[in-house]
Amino acid sequence: MKEVKPSKRPILAYYVIIFLVIIFFNSLIMPMFKSNEVKSVDYSSFITMTENKEIDKVQVEQDQILFTKKGDKQAYKTAPMNDPQLVDRLHQSGADFTGKITTPMNPILDLALTWILPILIFFGIGHYMNKKIMKNMGGPGAMQFGLGKSNAKIFVKPTDGIKFSDVAGEDEAKDSLKEVVSYLHNPSRYKEIGAKMPKGILLVGPPGTGKTMLAKAVAGESEVPFFSISGSEFVEMFVGMGAAKVRDLFKQAKEKAPCIVFIDEIDAIGKKRGGAAIGGNDEREQTLNQLLTEMDGFEDNTGVIILAATNRPESLDPALTRPGRFDRQVPVGLPDLQGREAILKVHASKIKHAPNIDYNKVARMASGASGAELANIVNEAALRAVRDHRSYATEEDMEASIEVVIAGYEKKHAILSDKEKCVVSYHEIGHALVAALQSHSAPVQKITIIPRTSGALGYTMQVDKGNHYLMTKEELLDQIATLTGGRAAEEVVFHTSSSGASNDIEKATKLARAMITRFGMSDEFGMVAMETVTNQYLGGDTTLACSPETAARIDRAVSDLIKTQHAKAVKLLEENRPKLDALAKYLYEKETITGEQFMQILEHGVPEEKPAAPVPSMDLNLEK
Repeated sequence: MKEVKPSKRPILAYYVIIFLVIIFFNSLIMPMFKSNEVKSVDYSSFITMTENKEIDKVQVEQDQILFTKKGDKQAYKTAPMNDPQLVDRLHQSGADFTGKITTPMNPILDLALTWILPILIFFGIGHYMNKKIMKNMGGPGAMQFGLGKSNAKIFVKPTDGIKFSDVAGEDEAKDSLKEVVSYLHNPSRYKEIGAKMPKGILLVGPPGTGKTMLAKAVAGESEVPFFSISGSEFVEMFVGMGAAKVRDLFKQAKEKAPCIVFIDEIDAIGKKRGGAAIGGNDEREQTLNQLLTEMDGFEDNTGVIILAATNRPESLDPALTRPGRFDRQVPVGLPDLQGREAILKVHASKIKHAPNIDYNKVARMASGASGAELANIVNEAALRAVRDHRSYATEEDMEASIEVVIAGYEKKHAILSDKEKCVVSYHEIGHALVAALQSHSAPVQKITIIPRTSGALGYTMQVDKGNHYLMTKEELLDQIATLTGGRAAEEVVFHTSSSGASNDIEKATKLARAMITRFGMSDEFGMVAMETVTNQYLGGDTTLACSPETAARIDRAVSDLIKTQHAKAVKLLEENRPKLDALAKYLYEKETITGEQFMQILEHGVPEEKPAAPVPSMDLNLEK
């Protein structure tokens, strides 16, 4: 595709028009105005009016005589004559006359003031307005319809880029992509057997799982030209610009084949066409159509492999994800326990750290964290070591950084009253005790009542011993009971409730609704899906797919399920009230206890220590 330079003729045409308007104005319009203002008469008429004393004011100039008549605002002019008696006549007529000697204006100055200055003024105004319009429309290149450059970043044979060894926790995804690297290094091996490498590979998964990093690793391992561009860079204001960019991108890629083209956030241009919406985005659809043509058109794209990443695969057009275009989808999900441990080790190798860190323990505490969050945890550990004036990070730093990522920093200046501190102590011990007294709950790792910047006044951390891929009905019910344990403890001890359980209520409601509408764990509804999940990689929003009457029944079922588990939590705490009081008092004094300390007190009682400072009575009533 031959590059077309933007035409400047439209802008030049504007200035030509302005120039012609100035000529027309000076040549035709101005004389018309002047003719309306001053009326020409012959010299004899002027002499007659002078002798009849009709003249009011007179101004004698070198090339003309200007005068007005009495009682008339009209201005007149006449050509001067060689009349020595003119002054005497004017004096006898009683006219008010003055003489003015003018010298001809310099021709160059006259030209400058009459033509050059107005043109410069109009040129400056036009330039300013053109600049403002271009700025508002997206920059100087917004009106360059024929340019169509892709703006893709090109990396030719990167030698210091990311390798597969730098990407941990995604072994299955790496195995799929290593095949691409092998093909680029030795394509004849695949051609001998008649195998064809997929034209497109789509990386799908939640944000922060390493999709872009995997694409960079493919480029680093392949050592072939790598084109990187975001899907949003194809989106333009004018129809045809995005399609031109797609053509230019593939033109460059074919010239440098074999190569890799990586399109990040491809859902920006690959959304489903049509639908119920009126009208549509012609520019986006034309861009998508051009991409479809380039990926599987009549022209051969041998040697050009396309990688794309998205966290909304359900929104992509079916024509884009069919075999022949994006032949393979590679899930890049959240890492499991072994993956988290490997990721932590990769990032910890980039900082100074103690040699005895138990990465398996840290990985278990960071359950559900993505690769980006694990990298942030390691970085927070290094920052904590610097704040404490240490030269390396320790396991304690790692564990503390997990709490920072989960709940935020400790509020050092947030001072709870004795009553509030007592309530929070019972609340958190309520969670931990209900969890410990059930057989399907994860072990308690840590309990604290130190307020955090996230708004939490305390929290109870539970950590599974290993990977957990399935949740049974009993486990889910126990989890709901554990979530209601904080409120249950407040009711058992203080016979009232506080606002501290708002987050627990939200989690319990969401879990109970999922059991009924999606997991088929309700006797009333059975194995019927009442809800659909959208954007599974972006929070998992749900949409009810039932009638209003059924929705009301679901609400009642959710409420009954939570009430049942709440009653179960209340019963467990009432039956173990002495342990609840002992643990709450110990937490009140220490503010933070570990899971080992919690289990030790639960099984053997509070260890004997030196007398501590007196604490308020633990049977405080919130209404006092």
